Amino acid sequence: MGENLRALLDFASETAYLAGRLTLGYYQTGIQPDFKPDDSPVTLADKKAEELIRARIEKNFPTHEILGEEFGGGKNFQHASHRWLVDPIDGTKSFTRGIPLYSVLLGLEIEEKVKVGVAYFPALDEMVAAATGEGCFWNGRRARVSEVTDLSRAYVAHSDAKAFDKHNRRAEWERIKNATYFRGGWGDAYGHALVATGRAELMLDPIMNVWDCGPFPPILSEAGGYFGDWKGNRTIWGNEALATTNVLLPQVLKLIGQ
Repeated sequence: MGENLRALLDFASETAYLAGRLTLGYYQTGIQPDFKPDDSPVTLADKKAEELIRARIEKNFPTHEILGEEFGGGKNFQHASHRWLVDPIDGTKSFTRGIPLYSVLLGLEIEEKVKVGVAYFPALDEMVAAATGEGCFWNGRRARVSEVTDLSRAYVAHSDAKAFDKHNRRAEWERIKNATYFRGGWGDAYGHALVATGRAELMLDPIMNVWDCGPFPPILSEAGGYFGDWKGNRTIWGNEALATTNVLLPQVLKLIGQ
């Protein structure tokens, strides 16, 4: 018997929503972060939201494994058939400054393929959700990528512009900048969601953790787009990320690969 992906998507959507509403209790309250060894911020809201998500998964799917940004993964994660990827607050820098582009991210990998994904943006009350074969939905309506066919008219999203230098992608970023129409920041997960919903054509991350992108393979695929590494591999395990439309993908890969 196959997986009931629709039921799993409904569960993931509800879980992300509940965790997101929890974070709003801390949002724009002046909450101060602590800093991890990699200098990334973490707050009590991150931890409480992940605890809520884990509790719901463990209660409803006790055989599933979990990898979360704040509390890591179980010892059987590498060998589990069902693996949840959890980022309780993606964009903690935005969250701590009261910027509404942060998100709750949930992805479910089944037999090494992400088949369920939800990105919920609590401060905007936007949800982008998809399951393989079930379509991609943005606040309940079908989502599709942009119909722009030429990079010269493309909108590009990104997060910290310095990251391209830091991770030896300056030349590629310069080529992308010169080839496109508009390049807006404040990306994180919201940039990938913008591509899935047709509001931007390209999102680039020169560095990426799996929990930061867990939902996006089904979200982009079901919306008619691509999510993967900078070489054209549809994966969350490439330590980098690129979201675009299927039409623009060859143009993007050619620019990056020069």
